[in-house]
Amino acid sequence: MASQYYLEMQENFKNNNKSREFPAHSAKVHSVAWSCDGRRLASGSFDKTASVFVLEKDRLVKENNYRGHGDSVDQLCWHPTNPDLFVTASGDKTIRIWDVRTTKCIATVNTKGENINICWSPDGQTIAVGNKDDVVTFIDAKTHRSRAEEQFKFEVNEISWNNDNDMFFLTNGNGCINILSYPELKPIQSINAHPSNCICIKFDPTGKYFATGSADALVSLWDVEELVCVRCFSRLDWPVRTLSFSNDGKMLASASEDHFIDIAEVETGEKLWEVQCESPTFTVAWHPKRPLLAYACDDKDGKYDSNREAGTVKLFGLPNDS
Repeated sequence: MASQYYLEMQENFKNNNKSREFPAHSAKVHSVAWSCDGRRLASGSFDKTASVFVLEKDRLVKENNYRGHGDSVDQLCWHPTNPDLFVTASGDKTIRIWDVRTTKCIATVNTKGENINICWSPDGQTIAVGNKDDVVTFIDAKTHRSRAEEQFKFEVNEISWNNDNDMFFLTNGNGCINILSYPELKPIQSINAHPSNCICIKFDPTGKYFATGSADALVSLWDVEELVCVRCFSRLDWPVRTLSFSNDGKMLASASEDHFIDIAEVETGEKLWEVQCESPTFTVAWHPKRPLLAYACDDKDGKYDSNREAGTVKLFGLPNDS
């Protein structure tokens, strides 16, 4: 029997099944993220900039474009509780912290290598950034100085704190999830999660689960307390590039080079919906307050199609009559 939640959300998406795209950049978008209050969406692009939009009803209105990086902006994230601050990681060997109130870069922190992933600790005090040489640097968010630096002997993919801020998780190229104590950074456990490259990791807002996506095209759901795999989602055929839990923790969006985004009910693994795409999806992010999904895809067939501008961000979950 389908759950009440499942039926309600299916009904919701039947009435709110529209996707709309918004011009954001002059080249493909690598990363999208919502501010904690859901008022703004930020995007980072191969064009070396970040863009910020304000969500007005069912539209994204571009507020600003943030220039300064000398290379691609590969990932970005917002401060967990301050809706005005976000941080970008770039291949130019820096991270930059930006303030939407002044529209200025308030800090540029030089790092050792080309940065590819970044996250902000749940308590807001630390930013962790990983680079192409598998070094993770922990930066004090107030003083902008490096607190610690760890060189790993494996390919580090995505990184994340748990919601309690006392453990640090890394997904790696051998299919493992490595867990360190925080702030001590002592190894606690290494979980063999997937037979191949473990690419992405996300924690659900309730703190009950985390999910990992892998090159074997599987998404696995893990119990945070027990560190055991609860279930797998196997509807994608290509390596899972990106994951996002809905604000209530009950839906999980996952995407890949498949031309759809899978939306699963977390508790059953059932397919709740799928969002059709015309090309591979790089990044997905659920809104922190409502069932609205931001995402960005590759340029269609890699060609610059005159009516389909590269570098758009998209919203799914808009009213059919909007």
